[in-house]
Amino acid sequence: MSDPQAFRAIYETHHAAVCAYFARRAPRDEVEDLAAETFVVAWRKLPRRLEHPLPWLYAVAGKVLSNHRRKANRRGAFAPDPATGDPAERFSSDRGLATAFAELSEREREAIRLVAWEGLSTEDAARAAGCSRATFSVRFSRARSKLAQHLDPPPVATYAVPERI
Repeated sequence: MSDPQAFRAIYETHHAAVCAYFARRAPRDEVEDLAAETFVVAWRKLPRRLEHPLPWLYAVAGKVLSNHRRKANRRGAFAPDPATGDPAERFSSDRGLATAFAELSEREREAIRLVAWEGLSTEDAARAAGCSRATFSVRFSRARSKLAQHLDPPPVATYAVPERI
């Protein structure tokens, strides 16, 4: 990016949101480093005219986090399993919700995170996820349905059995 003032405005406006994104996905002591790395990438690659930079920053943050986890796994360092060691669990006392969330695929979990946690519209969340709006809408809808099914399973039909026939 060639305009330092425009970048500063983007940084000041979105730094807290990017840190919150990482706080829900990574250990606390890594949040600032991951956010800094995200903004370094943004400085190098941010398109000149970007109407809504936050979804783009979330897409970059997702790639930074994936790279970070991959490097940590190669080093043998502890990297929480996104299905079971999700830092979001520290925000939820509802074990049923945490268990249901762990049953979703990573893409489905990320769809829920982008809309519910980050507050993005489906259009902006699709940009952050790097897919079309239609694809994201289907992914988000399926994730919500699966969560609902895990949290409130359909009742098991019971039949009265006569004592004598």
